[in-house]
Amino acid sequence: MIKVGSQLFTSEGPKAVEKLSGLGFQIFLDLKFHDIPNTVSHAVAAASRLPSVRLVTIHASGGVEMMRAAREAAGSKKTRPKLLGVTILTSLDGEALERIGIGGPPSARVVALARLAQESGMDGVVASAQEIRAVREACGPDFLVVVPGIRPTNSAGDDQSRVATPADAIRAGADYLVVGRPITAAADPRAAALQVASEIAAAR
Repeated sequence: MIKVGSQLFTSEGPKAVEKLSGLGFQIFLDLKFHDIPNTVSHAVAAASRLPSVRLVTIHASGGVEMMRAAREAAGSKKTRPKLLGVTILTSLDGEALERIGIGGPPSARVVALARLAQESGMDGVVASAQEIRAVREACGPDFLVVVPGIRPTNSAGDDQSRVATPADAIRAGADYLVVGRPITAAADPRAAALQVASEIAAAR
């Protein structure tokens, strides 16, 4: 799957999704919708009409009504995209959360938001590898856990605070890994991607 995030979508819009779909890729549309329920509902409806979109992200902190509106807008077809509630960004640690008025350890906030997302009809969440087991315990084995902040062995953490290697995330039970800069910023992106694939295979 190819992730289309805010940077690419802002630059190229739906054409980027259409072009990647035409090349045979499935799409992870990572736009992290967060607005009033009506606005998010229309955004998810539009995203659901784009070709080959399999995953769509929505900030769980937008609340139950917003997420329920998103779920209704996605429709009931088997081919509809799966909706993921974004819990706590992997760039945030406990100190950063406290500064914006969110108390408690990140793991507790992630689990609380995951429960809220499940209650609201989301298919899964985006969470760091550190919270996978806690989310599984709270929400069950069929609830998707998509893990960003993936950094292959011996790579830099960049601006991420809660990171994990591909192998650690897979062993913890991640359904999908999100790998961006370790590949896109590498001198040899193909070799970097193969290293990630190798670490995943070894973990399995």
